[in-house]
Amino acid sequence: MSRNQLLPRDPSPPPDGPVDDSGCPILHVDMDAFYASVELLDRPELRGTPVIVGATGARGVVLSATYEARRFGVHSAMPMTRARRICPQATVIPPRHGKYAEVSRGVMEIFQAITPEVEPIASDEAFLDVGGARRRLGSPAAIARMIRAQVSERFGITCSVGVASTKFVAKLASRQCKPDGLLVVPADRVVEFLHPLPVAALWGVGERTEQALVRLGIRTVGDLAQVPVATLQREFGAVGAHLAALAWGRDERRVVPHAPDKSIGNEETFPHDVDDPETIRRELLRLSERVAARLRAGGHVGRTVSVKLRRSDFTTITRSRTLREATDVAKEIFDTSCELYEAAGLERVRLRLVGVRVENLFPAAAATRQLGLGERETGWREAEQAMDRAARRFGPDAVKPASLVRRPFGPIGP
Repeated sequence: MSRNQLLPRDPSPPPDGPVDDSGCPILHVDMDAFYASVELLDRPELRGTPVIVGATGARGVVLSATYEARRFGVHSAMPMTRARRICPQATVIPPRHGKYAEVSRGVMEIFQAITPEVEPIASDEAFLDVGGARRRLGSPAAIARMIRAQVSERFGITCSVGVASTKFVAKLASRQCKPDGLLVVPADRVVEFLHPLPVAALWGVGERTEQALVRLGIRTVGDLAQVPVATLQREFGAVGAHLAALAWGRDERRVVPHAPDKSIGNEETFPHDVDDPETIRRELLRLSERVAARLRAGGHVGRTVSVKLRRSDFTTITRSRTLREATDVAKEIFDTSCELYEAAGLERVRLRLVGVRVENLFPAAAATRQLGLGERETGWREAEQAMDRAARRFGPDAVKPASLVRRPFGPIGP
């Protein structure tokens, strides 16, 4: 099989003939280095250089990295201390989750305009079943090219798309053609595509399973495919049958459209365990602002606020409260989070991690607000929306919403 036939990065047909995508209704679309790519929109001078997005504390982890940083071995979920050690020349940028949620929402809108059969699996990737869109929009490969063009034109970022007969193969295909690629795996050539791949490419093969397979002399998917199913089941239980099916490209799962997120949250691990209530409240404030910004960017409001408190011994306590009215306002989320923290009785207990989450979400357009006697029609929500607009125009450092909520933690006048 030629690389050109399986990997048509150019929209024109490959020299040995067009790729047969007639049996390939499943697309897996994956944004390339999503968080880092979004950051580069505001920092174009950093294009072509190593960039890492993530918290800078001692316990921070990498959320995203440009491909220039990945060449040094940096990858998502790596401790930031190690990432900086192996790539000291990288520019480290703190994450802006509200901005990422805004772009993610727009990307998903592009998908939804093509087909209602969209299954988001993260903010930056989704499966699409485009079988019902062929008559209107063309072949799956043509639809994939259209998606890539629209994402690039509207948001200035790139994505990679795998086109295949099953979800499993489509996801492998998008991974194989990163970054900024399009890979079609014809239905009758799935085995030819799969068998040269390392066995770790299969879903369900983690580090330990891979080590066990290698001990048995199984290093590629093709090696695995030649092992009797009974042998795999004896060695790995029910997982053995699952791996045997994947080795031959069998995946019966369908694209299942998801309902909107039912919760939005953020959490932070402290560089050192903290027992100072003021420091913890300050972190609750920062997290509340991030959650509120993500709610507004996604067009959501929520009624239930919860906090997550992890002690130094890793014991985790959660507390929640359902509000009288749904909100997307940082001040309301923060006030409730502080009350939940105080009610938990942990104000002098050393904490390793805190988190804030808003649940029971629904569209902001469907929310109604009952004003109290003498309450003004404008206030915190309008102020925070204005700060959102300022942050989009001038950058996240142009406004300091935390200073508007409490000074430092006592209530202020209206």
